[in-house]
Amino acid sequence: MKPKKDELLFLALGGSGEIGMNVNLYGTDGKWLMVDLGMTFAGDQYPGVDLVFADLEFIEERRKDLVGIVLTHGHEDHIGAIPYFADELGVPLYATPFTARLIHEKLEEAGLVGDIELNVVDDLERFELGPFGVRYVPLAHSIAEGNALLIDTPHGRIFHTGDWKLDDEPIVGTPTSEEELRAIGEEGVLALVCDSTNVFDPKASGSEGDVRRALDEEIGRHKGKRVVVTTFASNVARMQTLGEVARDTGRQLCVAGRSLDRIARVAQASGYLKDFPPTVDWDTAMGLPRGEVMIIATGGQGEPRAALSRISEGNHPISLDKGDVVLFSSRQIPGNEISIGAVMNRLAADGIEMVTARQADIHVSGHPGRPELEALYEWIAPEILVPVHGEMRHMTEQAKLGKEVGIPRQIVQSNGDLIRLAPGAPGKIGEERTDRYVLDGDIIAPADGEGITMRRRLAQSGVVIVALDKNDARVSAVGLPLEEDLEDFLEEARRDVMTALRKLKGSRARDPEQRREAARLAARRAAKRWSGKKPQVEVLL
Repeated sequence: MKPKKDELLFLALGGSGEIGMNVNLYGTDGKWLMVDLGMTFAGDQYPGVDLVFADLEFIEERRKDLVGIVLTHGHEDHIGAIPYFADELGVPLYATPFTARLIHEKLEEAGLVGDIELNVVDDLERFELGPFGVRYVPLAHSIAEGNALLIDTPHGRIFHTGDWKLDDEPIVGTPTSEEELRAIGEEGVLALVCDSTNVFDPKASGSEGDVRRALDEEIGRHKGKRVVVTTFASNVARMQTLGEVARDTGRQLCVAGRSLDRIARVAQASGYLKDFPPTVDWDTAMGLPRGEVMIIATGGQGEPRAALSRISEGNHPISLDKGDVVLFSSRQIPGNEISIGAVMNRLAADGIEMVTARQADIHVSGHPGRPELEALYEWIAPEILVPVHGEMRHMTEQAKLGKEVGIPRQIVQSNGDLIRLAPGAPGKIGEERTDRYVLDGDIIAPADGEGITMRRRLAQSGVVIVALDKNDARVSAVGLPLEEDLEDFLEEARRDVMTALRKLKGSRARDPEQRREAARLAARRAAKRWSGKKPQVEVLL
């Protein structure tokens, strides 16, 4: 469909009903504007897969009507799909300098520099994209240059928050002030499209300045001990904080993790981390007195190849001894509990002391709690609240909160819901397809395709292979819990297959598909009888 001149539409292809993979579309006057093009990391439901993408078929079919892609900030769930889809979409990208440098590195790795137009917006002035006027509005977040977007349309203004929080001491960057946000609200805002991640948190997210003071105090307690601090690599403010904490506590700084090196390089090129202390290499760090070094390491989410995981396994040049300390200056991302626990257990077995954000105030979230949401509602005073960036429970709760504080209308939508924001009463007017795609090796494939579905089944139940010739059958199996009984099972399964084949008469005995199905069922029944499993059975003629 093509949006009409007399209507304003909103459509989320990702990020509504889930946290991550943010892809949002606004439509009016026959044109579409995309906000963010993110991805998410695969879980156990996609064996062997790292990345998951939104299905962009809706906008790919309308790419001639797409006027551009505006990126709110540089987190992977907002920019991570750009190297895989931006070239095909064929429209310009717009980002502030730090985010643009991260995108440029992605395009460079993919060999796409020069193929995709990347526009750097460094003056925060309004720019025009078809019927849309767009202006960046800086807000605090856990990465440099977090931004909301103020989107002018013929039907009213949209305040699209991106990821945000309120912070009186953000350490990096200067967020838009309360007075400036009130001024935006006084000029009129049709719809607030708003981050829902921390809506259940009754407290404000807290300030980066508070984290610095807490880290000063915590690290000051561990004199004479080697200290490792793990945090999100993208959190430039936290890196700046840790540099200051190293100075405050008289420690030299060492960085362990390629993603930290990359973010530091991009941040410094963008004018951040200007007074970051010089770092020492790993060998120098290990030669310093234990109480005179602080190591910033990747791996706080239990990533197996990250620095902290390798340190915990004893296969990294940096090592820790009994009594040393690891500070987890980050939150656990849901789904990572097992991998984080494995790292912590290895550290505990070696006598390493650990401190998390539950024990000390050494981390603050980059997303707004209820007091911050309520403050923004008052300042922006929207006519409509559209919760995004959350699971359904988060978005429903934010709609409830908006209603309680007096926002006239709230729309709870999910990926694929086509929403008319104007004219008239806002609401859902249709549904569009929103499947998932995965990066499987070098191939972008349907998440529910035969390859992934079969791999999942194999992981759950194993496989039995039956090879038939005219007079005999051979059976093999992988992944069945038989161990010592495997050979006996294989022989009995072979006999069952031959018995099933002999029962076929006439034309059925000569039909390859009849023979294949008889053999498959016989082998599967044998596997169920022996193991209780129903494996995949492949029959080769």
